[in-house]
Amino acid sequence: MITGKTQLLGVIGHPVQHSLSPAMHNAAIANLGLDYVYLPFPIAPDNLKAALDGFAAIGVVGFSITIPHKQAILPLLSEISPIAQAVGAVNTVVRKDNHWLGTNTDIDGFISPLKNYDKDWSNKVAVVLGNGGAARAVVAGLTQLGVAQIHLLGRNMEKLQVFQQSWENSPLSAKLQVHEWEYLPQLLPKTNLLVNTTPVGMYPKVEESPVGKAEMANLQPGAITYDLIYTPNPTQFLAQAQQVGAVPIDGLEMLVQQGAIALKMWLQRDSVPVDVMRQALRDRLG
Repeated sequence: MITGKTQLLGVIGHPVQHSLSPAMHNAAIANLGLDYVYLPFPIAPDNLKAALDGFAAIGVVGFSITIPHKQAILPLLSEISPIAQAVGAVNTVVRKDNHWLGTNTDIDGFISPLKNYDKDWSNKVAVVLGNGGAARAVVAGLTQLGVAQIHLLGRNMEKLQVFQQSWENSPLSAKLQVHEWEYLPQLLPKTNLLVNTTPVGMYPKVEESPVGKAEMANLQPGAITYDLIYTPNPTQFLAQAQQVGAVPIDGLEMLVQQGAIALKMWLQRDSVPVDVMRQALRDRLG
């Protein structure tokens, strides 16, 4: 029952109708019996500042951010967490003392399932496919895990060098190496964690994979393969990895965990029903 007392949460993006966040968050809110509702807000880039002013006027408690606003919103916020500053992107905003505070829960969301597989990452080698915004959150997360080496691959050396230079003043600069895509076969035999941050394999091109079958055969059995894509499940990338004995993790768990962290912030609670959120997503995805 939505009333005049119902507290507002939401997600902004352009487009935003595809977002699964409302299903996930509203399931958790209903389970907790709280008078909140989480809504999708389609906000065009030119309307971003006006939207924030409007949110402040109607008392929005907080919101998630998806493409294309994760970086554009930075100058409009009163405060940005250190981790969001390091990544250069915000995905979660909360209203506090009449100010907008931004952070990034993608990092903790990404590493949460990895902690269940290994407690010590200090001697592990990670390979990250792609050098976009998602890759920045992944690299920051791998640094938090304490991974020994991070190899990042892309198809444009100029963009790769810009990516590497952006971390020069960071503790991870000594761990991060960038390579053109053709170097992948040389890395796979020593890879402990292979992460796909590219959109290759996402609907509608579900038969594609960023790594060919012949290349994937070089991956050692027991290595972890992590695809940030959560539909289809499994992606071709993960299906091929399983065929050579790798451990698969799909993007659904990252979506759940980053959402749970954000919901705790907005509701000021120590815990939220993560299982309920996960099941809501599975139900929506069929």
